[in-house]
Amino acid sequence: MLKSYKFFFLLLSVLFGFILSIQAQNKANAKEQARIEKHNRINQMLRNEEEGMPAFEKHSITAFKNHHDGWGILFEKGFSKSAYKTTIVQLELSEKQHPKEQKQSTKGAVSGGFAYFGRPFVFGKENIFYQARLGIGKQVLIGGKSNKNGVAVYGVFVGGFSAGLVRPYYIQFALDTGLTYLKYQADTKDAFLNMDPKKDIIGGSGLRKGWNEMKFNPGVYAKASLRFDWARFNQVISAIEVGFMADVYSQKVVQMIDLPGKTFFPTGFLALNFGRRK
Repeated sequence: MLKSYKFFFLLLSVLFGFILSIQAQNKANAKEQARIEKHNRINQMLRNEEEGMPAFEKHSITAFKNHHDGWGILFEKGFSKSAYKTTIVQLELSEKQHPKEQKQSTKGAVSGGFAYFGRPFVFGKENIFYQARLGIGKQVLIGGKSNKNGVAVYGVFVGGFSAGLVRPYYIQFALDTGLTYLKYQADTKDAFLNMDPKKDIIGGSGLRKGWNEMKFNPGVYAKASLRFDWARFNQVISAIEVGFMADVYSQKVVQMIDLPGKTFFPTGFLALNFGRRK
């Protein structure tokens, strides 16, 4: 009886190992078939490009941008009728910071016998400056035309309308009359420019104040960049972009107290692009 059980378990182990080997072989075959299909697909795309046909007709991109003076987020739609040129439409939102900005914190303030601790704030800041851009341009393939690994370098050129949005900067103060939010005006200048700003200032207002006082400043912009796409034959887009852009506005934008406003704003940036092609 014992020998029968040993034989049964041995037979079961052999059968189980045989099934596992078949499954492993099937997975290896499927993986190899997928690799061959991808290789053939890329070869077909390369042949199409040599004949002037685009590998993909449309793309959508979301980009997260780090500016030398702020940050931004971008949405892009692309439409290809050529293997090497794509018409693109971009919508971009960003916040531009002044080079003199420096966030600081208070140790707290006392009002009415209570201690208060506020948000970090920028001493001497008068306005927060946002930008909303809508532009149209071209993406041009300038490198990697015959690279089967799918790595490509694109030149991106965009121009269009830039809406400057100026929001007054509020700071929370502890005054004899209690806590209050103040923006920079002639009658609050002494409080904003106190040489000991931590004496009466509790902190910044964050996103709470100033939206209903936002002022519109129309302008135009132009942008040029290089986009490095390391998966240009994949449906999923993964790319890094580095470039330069400049905005010109109809009126001067003042960001810091007692510093002159500007109409021209040059910006260098680095962006991470994610999206899909079809």
